[in-house]
Amino acid sequence: MSSVFDYINSINFSKKNIMEEDGSEKEYIPYIVNKTLSYFSDTIMHSNELNIRPLIPKKYQYEYYLKTVRPRKRFSKWLKKTDQPDIEIIKKYYNISSKKALEYLSILTKQQIKQLKKEMNEGGLA
Repeated sequence: MSSVFDYINSINFSKKNIMEEDGSEKEYIPYIVNKTLSYFSDTIMHSNELNIRPLIPKKYQYEYYLKTVRPRKRFSKWLKKTDQPDIEIIKKYYNISSKKALEYLSILTKQQIKQLKKEMNEGGLA
């Protein structure tokens, strides 16, 4: 059994068709492969093309990448959201979603956020 990262490594390095060897398309996750390859300037257009065509079978998408992407070492960290503690306070105080809390954060002043923290302080022992 191959993992999705084995598929990514075969696209980037070995160029060996592991889907044909295993006979399993289950572990190939197009979203993860496309996202991984979208971080690089030489593969972003390929990733975009396959993102616009989500109904292409997994096998064909994998073979397209195998044939078109040149072998090269490609490593990157995935972008992650940064935690903002003020957002949690705003969400709890106004009982709103994270998206709305981000909008509120851009409107509220530091003094207002400080006041919200003071009002939301529930006390107790830490």
